[in-house]
Amino acid sequence: MDGIPLRFSRLLDSRSSHPLYVPLSASSPRLLCGPSLLHMGVRLSKARVTSRFQNLLTKVKRSQLFRGGTRNVYDQRVEHSVLEENISPMLETDLPLKCSPGKAFPLGASVDESGVNFAIFSQHATSVTLCLSVPESVHDEEVHNGMIEVKLDAQVNKTGDIWHVCIEGLPDSGVDYGYRIDGPREWEKGHRFDSSIVLLDPYAKLVIGRKFFGDVTDKVSKFLGTFDFCSLPFDWGPNYKLPNIPETDLVIYEMNLRSFTADESSGLDLSIRGSYLGVIEKIPHLLELGINAVELLPAFEFDELEFQRFPNPRDHMINTWGYSTMNFFAPMSRYASAGGGPSGASQEFKQMVKALHYAGIEVILDVVYNHTNEVDDEHPYPTSFRGIDNKVYYMMNLDNKAELLNFTGCGNTLNCNHPVVMELILDSLRHWVKEYHVDGFRFDLASVLCRGIDGAPLNAPPIIKAIAMDPALSRCKIIAEPWDCGGLYLVGRFPNWDRWAEWNGKYRDDIRRFMKGDPAMKGSFATRVSGSADLYQVNKRKPYHSINFVIAHDGFSLYDLVSYNFKHNEANGEEGTDGTNDNFSWNCGFEGETDNANINSLRSRQMKNFHVALMISQGTPMMLMGDEYGHTRYGNNNSYGHDNSINHFQWAQLEAKKGSHFRFFSEMIKFRHSHPILKHDRFLTKNDVTWHEDNWGNPESKFLAFTLHEDGNDIYLAFNAHDYVVQALIPTPPLKKQWHRVVDTNLESPNDFVTEGVPFAEATYDLAPFSSVLMEAKP
Repeated sequence: MDGIPLRFSRLLDSRSSHPLYVPLSASSPRLLCGPSLLHMGVRLSKARVTSRFQNLLTKVKRSQLFRGGTRNVYDQRVEHSVLEENISPMLETDLPLKCSPGKAFPLGASVDESGVNFAIFSQHATSVTLCLSVPESVHDEEVHNGMIEVKLDAQVNKTGDIWHVCIEGLPDSGVDYGYRIDGPREWEKGHRFDSSIVLLDPYAKLVIGRKFFGDVTDKVSKFLGTFDFCSLPFDWGPNYKLPNIPETDLVIYEMNLRSFTADESSGLDLSIRGSYLGVIEKIPHLLELGINAVELLPAFEFDELEFQRFPNPRDHMINTWGYSTMNFFAPMSRYASAGGGPSGASQEFKQMVKALHYAGIEVILDVVYNHTNEVDDEHPYPTSFRGIDNKVYYMMNLDNKAELLNFTGCGNTLNCNHPVVMELILDSLRHWVKEYHVDGFRFDLASVLCRGIDGAPLNAPPIIKAIAMDPALSRCKIIAEPWDCGGLYLVGRFPNWDRWAEWNGKYRDDIRRFMKGDPAMKGSFATRVSGSADLYQVNKRKPYHSINFVIAHDGFSLYDLVSYNFKHNEANGEEGTDGTNDNFSWNCGFEGETDNANINSLRSRQMKNFHVALMISQGTPMMLMGDEYGHTRYGNNNSYGHDNSINHFQWAQLEAKKGSHFRFFSEMIKFRHSHPILKHDRFLTKNDVTWHEDNWGNPESKFLAFTLHEDGNDIYLAFNAHDYVVQALIPTPPLKKQWHRVVDTNLESPNDFVTEGVPFAEATYDLAPFSSVLMEAKP
């Protein structure tokens, strides 16, 4: 069969995309070799090669890698195609590799008896070159800057729109690879090809880049695919099982995996701070708090130093949240402990999932399929999709010079309902479920997935239906953030096939507004805490399809919600223009930190009020990491770029609040777990709730009381958002029962939450300003 020329490029840097020795001319004749043995002979200029590298080439020439007296055809042609740098003597080397055309599937790098198969999609490419960097130990310890280039023949190595080749003789691990891809240079038609860039395989299961998170000495690290086919299958254990927690029982804890343990106050060894293993060490905290699902901010590979690529107002920041995905299959390599790299990250991610599952905690991943790290045409960061087939992977306006459409606020929008991109998303999701055993996904800016290839909204988006119906995802929780930055707000209207849950943004806003005393909010507050039937009582949807939250990663922390009227984002470098202005927050009388005891007491009360409302609401509650001790970001409501105490969990502050704030939050979560009346799998009827209210139409009424009924195990709740005391009439308890006060947020710890309850037999109860009360009917 026809051979495929292999080109050895001495790189300026191990992660550079610009080789010192460029590939041989495309105009050179096709090179022929034996039926399965492919030889490479390259001349390198002595002017640019160190003496130690010369020794390596001589050793490779003499080695037993190539036996036989017939001169390689490549050697015969090389004099016509080598790049001459100055007039210098040349060295020759022969390095044999076996190859075959390969196969189109599976995409990515895979191994079989023939060798390592590489397959990549590109519909519009005219030239594809596989670039391989082999481990130093394979040849000589000095070959750390070398890269083998395999130019694929469209007649031999292409099936449909998939380019492929199989290489035999490669190690089973430690090989880094990427692609140079060329195609039409027709910008106005949507193409962005640049064959000088080595691109990351979208289907790479592992990605290698810089070794340590935030290492500013390696800002321009090149990200390449890699693989590990020699490690034994991960041992999930003989007694391992998935938690399979019913959706009615979920209490979700949104957390940043790195920030959870990165701070020195975590008490962990430096080597595991901010890592997958660090999370394992802190599982006892999660159990003590009482949550049973973690929703991890993006843990796919991303470049945390992307803001520092060129001078700009944000070049001091480190992407800490991770909403800038460059690959949808690989776990973030720099979350591995001690710089363990991509293989270590894969293993430790599984260890983390296994440990969380043993603790009865599910793992939900925040996934970003709406855009990538490649930004826009003004400041592009081409690492993968843009250079592979921009016209396929991204939405664009072909009527305006193929301008990238931006419904994400990040410069580009993934073309999610294109069949190729759709399959990429599904393959990625299946990979995380099958390989890593994750339990669900929260889809960032999910309304983007409801747009067609031209950006127009779709009533029945194919990708949304496919995710809902996919057998491999049938056990998973699937949660939409039902809006995007293009104005497609779909709260309560997200296409769902009775499967998709939603972040309920209306719950967040209505609860905030009622609690701070806004007028005419009582009816909305009642609707939200009773399950948002106005939004979700459609077809077979359930209350748990409403993900109730007051606080999430973007926006104020809970402490800041009650401490700031305005955002304070100056540290972000954008002169305060970033972050939302619609926070519905109230500083309780002073902006920011204060020593005023009355204001601090009110803030504490308000935080407890929010938590009570969240935990008694029908639906699925979600809280944010750090709110259990009152974490502050000092008024920054868009803290994505701060790898410091602004985002890092402060374990010393937690210890200081263990007996008060934390205790209340933990007890309230556990109260929800032990009371099914708070988590129905159906919407409430008039038999389930009694509203103690005849003043619905008064916009100035800011007091709400109601009783939940279930077989005599009633719960009475009252919320007072007035700035004065309200004397509430207490209903008669069920037969042979007495009210026991469990919660009064106006009281100091430990009286603010009494697990067994304090008997109460009076006809009225005085609710302090901005306070809430919970009573339980008990014998």
